[in-house]
Amino acid sequence: MLEIDTLKDFSAWIDAADLIPAAIQSLDLSSFEGKIVTRAFPHCLFLGCQMRDVTAGHIVNTGGFVIPAVNTHRFAVHRSRLYSVSELFAGFDLSPGKSYQDSYDYQVYEEYLEQGKDKPTSIKTSLLRRLHDHSITDAIEELIEGKKVVAIMGGHGMERRDPFYRKVAHIAHTLTKEGFFLVSGGGPGAMEATHLGAYFASRTEAELDQAIAEMSVRPPGAIAHQEYNDPDWLHRAWSIMEKYPIPAGEEEACMSLGIPTWLYGHEPPAPFATHIAKYFANSVREEGLLAIATYGVIFAPGSAGTTQEIFQDATQNHYGSMGYISPMILMGRQRWTEERPVWNLLQKVSEDKRYGELLALTDDEQEVIRRIMAYDPEEYKV
Repeated sequence: MLEIDTLKDFSAWIDAADLIPAAIQSLDLSSFEGKIVTRAFPHCLFLGCQMRDVTAGHIVNTGGFVIPAVNTHRFAVHRSRLYSVSELFAGFDLSPGKSYQDSYDYQVYEEYLEQGKDKPTSIKTSLLRRLHDHSITDAIEELIEGKKVVAIMGGHGMERRDPFYRKVAHIAHTLTKEGFFLVSGGGPGAMEATHLGAYFASRTEAELDQAIAEMSVRPPGAIAHQEYNDPDWLHRAWSIMEKYPIPAGEEEACMSLGIPTWLYGHEPPAPFATHIAKYFANSVREEGLLAIATYGVIFAPGSAGTTQEIFQDATQNHYGSMGYISPMILMGRQRWTEERPVWNLLQKVSEDKRYGELLALTDDEQEVIRRIMAYDPEEYKV
């Protein structure tokens, strides 16, 4: 089915002699209503478009389907594109007294809590959230088409001064320069380091290291492993973005995708991600994030969430449920053999399975990069 999300493409489509089935997404069609009522729309979808009721009625009566734009919630029910940093952080700035709580993103989180986090107060709210998340998934598929996607997972409690934060940023920096597309869970810690590295892909490692050093200074009395709760956590990152903007013309070379969730809405999304796919349903977000990482997943030190993701990814590889198997690289020998001893179990469950040869445990960032770059997905199709 043809997907249309610009007025230019809609204009060409509506003027065609024969209308092929299409999904029209998030457009203001007010100026086209005169043409719309002269055509029939069998098997066509109009998702979140603005039009009069009589026009929507005509579409339905001629075989089409209409899911109207709904303005009863802070979030747009149907989106044709992913979120941008400027959109989610609208309302936040570096002025004294301004904080993340003033942002659009946090206001959506507050509404999420008010209307029921795990159990929405109405079936309408539940349905609208699912429709929103469906549009996010669709937008992700469009963005990653043809890209060599690598995911980096890791703990949100990883501080910027942690040596592994720097390792993750360096890995992301190098892989992005080599043409890979980096994705993460889109939050603080190791996730933020992923996007920082990609953000600096058009700059030197020395500039990247300088940025990390500048962001690593925490306020007095800061709680260990909760840097995202520092009142200036976002301010420090924002200052780096202002000091080191992506150079004009280098936007595509510095792209990355963060995939956070409002389930953990008290944590700001990673501002260095150029594209943000924020979900309400964490289960959909988790499964989808691992599924799109066709060129492998790197697991930096983390806790319960990262441990879950290791075995979730192992399950996808174990059964070949995505149609391929891909590298799983655990970074942090002490973390994954002593503190969270999952490595031996992972080796055990992968015995006699081909994905066992794609498992690795290392502290060496160059080894991580080498394994990702050596992987050929054509050799591991199921």
